[in-house]
Amino acid sequence: MVKIASNSVFVLLALVFSLSPLSAEMPDSPPAAIQPVAVTVKPAPVPAGIPATTSDAVLARAFSLDQTLDALNSAITGMRAEFHWDSFFQDGTFSLGDHQGAFTVADRAGASGFLMIDSREVYTVAMPWLDRGQLVFPETFVQAAAAAFSRYFEDDSSRFRIAAIIIDPGHGGKDSGAVGSMTLNGKQVKVVEKEITLNVSRQLKTLLAGEYPGKRVLMTREGDSYPSLEARTVIANSVPLKENEAIIYISIHANSSLNKHVRGYEVWYLSPDYRRNVLDRSRYADNAEVIPILNAMLEEEFTKESVIIAQSILKAFGETMGKSMPSRGLKAEEWFVVRNSRMPAVLVELGFVSNREDALLLTNETDLRKMTEAVYKGIVDFVGVFERSGGFIAAQ
Repeated sequence: MVKIASNSVFVLLALVFSLSPLSAEMPDSPPAAIQPVAVTVKPAPVPAGIPATTSDAVLARAFSLDQTLDALNSAITGMRAEFHWDSFFQDGTFSLGDHQGAFTVADRAGASGFLMIDSREVYTVAMPWLDRGQLVFPETFVQAAAAAFSRYFEDDSSRFRIAAIIIDPGHGGKDSGAVGSMTLNGKQVKVVEKEITLNVSRQLKTLLAGEYPGKRVLMTREGDSYPSLEARTVIANSVPLKENEAIIYISIHANSSLNKHVRGYEVWYLSPDYRRNVLDRSRYADNAEVIPILNAMLEEEFTKESVIIAQSILKAFGETMGKSMPSRGLKAEEWFVVRNSRMPAVLVELGFVSNREDALLLTNETDLRKMTEAVYKGIVDFVGVFERSGGFIAAQ
């Protein structure tokens, strides 16, 4: 087993598993792009609860895919293991909660290879192989995977992590937000911000909940209601967190301008010059003199993390939208929901309802889905870096 230094965690974002779920026919899926990592490997551990075998008896007992999934489910109480397969590269990935174990099948029974867990640790162990088109898993492989996942879930209880993601669909109810109009196929079409933000937020929640079954993904409004700006921040600030847990806040909006030629997406974070109270002062009632110092430190941490989230989302927009929509860049402002949330927070402006080109994208489900995926990818990239580093500031 090898651990990769925390200062290498940003490189690991390049590791992307583009794998599709396994069916009985093991369908093709896009190739996975994996960055090489220099590692030193050791024999895999053997967990309690699964009988041990010797290296001379690799074939003494083998598991089918269903049996392997059952073994992993038994090792991690309350979690459901999933499997994804890339038939082009003959790669497989097991997923439990936020953790993944990736491998490549061997060319013959008994051959050894690498099992990589969360792109951070690598075990050398007898690899699965294909027997008449069906995957066969050596018992030692199942032991290694179960032991690694078990230890990761034990570490989760003390490791700094993002426990909740708040999605704030801008406006709603009596507040329509920005409203634009355009003529489409001879008909006048309204482009309403509150409808766009709710559509994107619902899709974003579905994507994030699927990616992070162990995290709370919450919305400040689920329908066409109007929670006040104060209520939105109260919802976010009231989420209970453990000592090692963090939360992030993503507010979704659409833009408008008197200049109908202005278009593009942008991401906002709180200006570093704005001072706010982010500390729960009741926890330090006996040490009031340290509160200003601790508050300043936490405030700086939130600002840095907000900038990283904003940069990550902006980068994902550029990759996803390409030349179809211009970037207006990263910006700082003292938006109410951003300045009053005691957590890293950003505000995403998807595009201008007042511009015909942007409005066409904002009212097209395919393009709106791309925007949603850009926000999603930006969040996932941030969460990956944050959690693998154990929390940016905490890691320092």
